[in-house]
Amino acid sequence: MKISDILEEKLVVTNLSGNTKDDIINKLVDIVSQSPRVLDKEKVRVAIFEREKIMSTGVGNGFAIPHGKTDAVADIVAAFGVTAQPIPYQSLDEKPVRLVFLLVGKDNLVGPHIKLLSRISRLMNKEEFRNRLLETKTPQEIIATFKNEEANYSEM
Repeated sequence: MKISDILEEKLVVTNLSGNTKDDIINKLVDIVSQSPRVLDKEKVRVAIFEREKIMSTGVGNGFAIPHGKTDAVADIVAAFGVTAQPIPYQSLDEKPVRLVFLLVGKDNLVGPHIKLLSRISRLMNKEEFRNRLLETKTPQEIIATFKNEEANYSEM
């Protein structure tokens, strides 16, 4: 499964507003709940924030990947946002975040969930790729950027 297979234009936002980590996560949960794969928005919200309590999902380099697993989704679903401004996120490198990829997996689909987390992390570790995402203006451009980058990896 490719990242670009689960991203939909209506679940991608540029210029995402908010001032705190909680603001951004809440807005992305609201956005992802537009997917018919989300069965219970509030259970998704709880799963994401419960995971966040364990350890911050701000992985560094201006990127965060809030995620969780729950029976409140019919299948893996994701939302992506580029924030309007840098957001304090309690990241591992203590730097603010602008790129946020929310991933929600079904309880019994642990393998695909972990593979997607790994693929997202691998792509987001590339500074050039992160910079291209920051320069995008539309959801269509973001999805195209992910598709183009994934095309460079035969194992994806």
